[in-house]
Amino acid sequence: MHIWVSDYYKNLFGTKVYKLTFDAGCTCPTRDGTKGTRGCIFCSQSGSGEFTVPFDMTEPNIPERFKGADTFIAYFQNYTNTYGDLEELSAKWHKALSYKGIKGLALGTRPDCLGDDVLKELDRISQEHFVQLELGFQTSNENSAAYIRRGFSNDVYFDAVARVHQKAPKVHVVTHVIFGLPGETEQDMMNSVRAAVDAGTDGIKIMCLYVLKDTDLAVEYEQKKFEVLQMDEYFELLKKALAIIPPGVIIHRLTGDPPKATLIAPKWTTDKKLVMDAVKKLTNLY
Repeated sequence: MHIWVSDYYKNLFGTKVYKLTFDAGCTCPTRDGTKGTRGCIFCSQSGSGEFTVPFDMTEPNIPERFKGADTFIAYFQNYTNTYGDLEELSAKWHKALSYKGIKGLALGTRPDCLGDDVLKELDRISQEHFVQLELGFQTSNENSAAYIRRGFSNDVYFDAVARVHQKAPKVHVVTHVIFGLPGETEQDMMNSVRAAVDAGTDGIKIMCLYVLKDTDLAVEYEQKKFEVLQMDEYFELLKKALAIIPPGVIIHRLTGDPPKATLIAPKWTTDKKLVMDAVKKLTNLY
């Protein structure tokens, strides 16, 4: 049986854990001119941080929906949160961990933005706090990777996971994979899952491709260059993916939470109850 992230966190912290999502003010090498200026083809102008709040070094307000909760992970979600001045970034990480109720740190980042200095600092923090690194891998198909402007080869991802395990062994590595990228077959998507498992990822997030307004992907979708996955197609793919993910790999997410205001397709993803009911059926099967 698989271990789902809610149970994984509860075993670690002894209680239910919630994430507070923050914007650290970072950018990406595919946006600042280092590897490009337009970002990944599917990424919104907020760097996939529609639900984040700016981290301004003051104690955050706890959202009303978390009223009564007392254990949180500070999730620096959008753009690349290990890319920039390490001293400034580390100050934000430590500040977040100093606040009441925040017991751990999660950083959304890229495999090509994990220098030895970053890993040394994360290793130091992980001696006293839970640290989770979320790596945007998306696909093992190198042609797809070039199409989405990922900006690094598969070897960079494999090397990054190995280096984290070697230099910061207490850090929990989560790999992001996207199903439904234009032109990809079922085999391509399963290969991406296998690649993450073979790399030694500790956890995995699988998400359906979203088409958001004001992205280059939206232009191609409007030109009818590809079709998005329907709900039944997506969940059939998830079933096959779960069958090849070993029980020791923590399942962090099987769906995303697209911003309704900017979502073009697929529309079924906005029916949260319908989607979560389908996810629950999967959890009962696996």
